[in-house]
Amino acid sequence: MTDMLPTLWFILIAVLWTGYLFLEGFDLGVGMLMKLFARTDRERRVLLNTVGPVWDGNEVWLVTAVGATLAAFPLWYASLLSTLYLPFVFVLLALIFRAVAFEYRGKMNSERWRGHWDRAIFLGSFTSAAGIGAALALTTTGLPLNENGDRVGGPFAWLTFDALLGAAAVVLFCLAHALAFLVLKTDGPIRERARRLLVRLLPFALVPLLFWAAKIYVAGGTVWTGLALLLAVAAAAASWFAERSSRDGWGFLWLGVALASSLACIFGSVYPVVLPSTISEAFNLTVVNASSSPYTLGLMSIVAALGVPLVLAYQGWTYWVFRKRVTEQSIPDAHSVIPL
Repeated sequence: MTDMLPTLWFILIAVLWTGYLFLEGFDLGVGMLMKLFARTDRERRVLLNTVGPVWDGNEVWLVTAVGATLAAFPLWYASLLSTLYLPFVFVLLALIFRAVAFEYRGKMNSERWRGHWDRAIFLGSFTSAAGIGAALALTTTGLPLNENGDRVGGPFAWLTFDALLGAAAVVLFCLAHALAFLVLKTDGPIRERARRLLVRLLPFALVPLLFWAAKIYVAGGTVWTGLALLLAVAAAAASWFAERSSRDGWGFLWLGVALASSLACIFGSVYPVVLPSTISEAFNLTVVNASSSPYTLGLMSIVAALGVPLVLAYQGWTYWVFRKRVTEQSIPDAHSVIPL
């Protein structure tokens, strides 16, 4: 059983990243749509209210995924975050400014005040999505690591085609996912505009994600990861047809299946490698040489078995409580909390 623990934790970390991109994906996308989609201040407030009760809870998945990597695979964590130190700093700052903007935007009834925070939300959401996408792509395609797991090259050695591909994949998925979420969570003109834009965007938005999955599959995929890739393509098509037919719930669900299947193909194809070295395969970090001790993994497994169901139950309850649609009519008039 102890021999299986590294593999089980690799699977769990892959699931955590999938959950993060599924849940945080639509609220990062909503943040970007604040400037790309909403036309008036009231529409922007509608968008904010769709994610207002859940955005901070969604970020817990990021903290959990990174924390699980640190505890279960400390060498993976150390090599990845030290090599990508600069982009992760930008992601952290972006998340901080985005969180502050969510809280401060409505404190003063001033167009200039709101405009500054709207830009902070947009830039924070875009930078976070792009940075996380680049990091996930690089942990599956490789970084210039030597035999000690240290970076070879300058601070921008990570800036490759694969990094840009991952950034584009996550940013475009977040935008499509956010539009699908708005179709579910709003009503009236915003909902109809979101559906029309989603139908036009979907045939292109998932291309980088599917290309990333196909690239990893060709490099080292198996039969079952090939089936996962085919499911991802079929789910992307099903999501488009569902949205075009105004079957909103199915469209959102199939979009999630496309994401989960793509990541299953990606992580499954690189297994047992957790971080490839582009210098030599002998320097690859795997679930064996990068993992913690069996005792640590066993103790973590007990904690996870007790804690994860509670977190899932709480998040499910939160989404149920705030399940109603948000409309422009439900938004009160703007007012100032901070004196002008």
